[in-house]
Amino acid sequence: MEILLLERLVPEAHAWLEARHQVAYRPELAAEPAELRKQLYNVQALVLPRKVAVTREFLDFAPVLRAVARMHVGTDNTDLEACRDRRVRVVQAINAHVRSNAEFLLASLLLLYRRGIGATLRGERHAPGTIGREVHGSTIGFLGLAPSAHALAAMLDSLGAKLIGYDPAVHHTASIWQRLKIRPVTLQELTAQADAVSVQVLYASRYHHFVNEAVLANCRKGQVWVGTTRSALFEPEALAAALKDGRIEAAMLDGAENGFASRGTPLHDAQNLHLTPRLGSLTRESRLRASWYVAQRLHETLTAPRNSGYDTILSAPMGLDNPESVPASRPQDLV
Repeated sequence: MEILLLERLVPEAHAWLEARHQVAYRPELAAEPAELRKQLYNVQALVLPRKVAVTREFLDFAPVLRAVARMHVGTDNTDLEACRDRRVRVVQAINAHVRSNAEFLLASLLLLYRRGIGATLRGERHAPGTIGREVHGSTIGFLGLAPSAHALAAMLDSLGAKLIGYDPAVHHTASIWQRLKIRPVTLQELTAQADAVSVQVLYASRYHHFVNEAVLANCRKGQVWVGTTRSALFEPEALAAALKDGRIEAAMLDGAENGFASRGTPLHDAQNLHLTPRLGSLTRESRLRASWYVAQRLHETLTAPRNSGYDTILSAPMGLDNPESVPASRPQDLV
């Protein structure tokens, strides 16, 4: 086979690839590493789920591999240096999930502001009414300017929120702040002034436990936090203490790593910490954008001369964040 799919594409993108290449869909191989390695010998392109790591040893079993693609964001499970040495192209539909993550952050913020909705969704039809808050007039702090922050800022600005922000990698004089209508502040000012904090830092190892006791010490009491960044950004002991004493009234984080709040950890008993399993990127529209981007890049790679030059890492053009820029697909197919 030319292309081995362990991750499902939308039917139209799958059919488009099948019309041009030999394609096999074998999702069960993700849980069978030994069998997967047996299948790699003649594979030229792979579409892999998050849990399958690409290492030098993995690549040893794939001598003709030319591309490995992911539908999700993040390269923690891909040895980029090994791929570069083997001239294996790494394709990721990074910007396909920008809007879906931004809308998830907005939805999380609204749910924490109006928690009576959550009680109803849990089936508590006769739950007592709870007083909520309005986004209009609230001060929302942006911790990090990952692409989803750009879309979220426009949404919150249209709702009448006041936006402040801090990013450890972006200077306060950078033009991006003005363009997004976010007032740059220090990290201490952000935690002290914000009614709610949205965290979307582009994570790197140097930011491990970046949100620690020193950062959370100045939280405005009753603050709510939402985030789609890696949970390793947070120091568990400090976050647990802030959730317990009311500095953070509630937090909703998407895609926490295994063990972040498991039994025996400081966060295990935090009833006001809500964790979701990477729901931010899971929409029909984002899957459509990601599927077509991956399909087109794999076709481009396999039809180019083997010695063609290309970047090892590719992100989707910003145009693919617009659902109208990819072929239409029936909603019932996008599951």
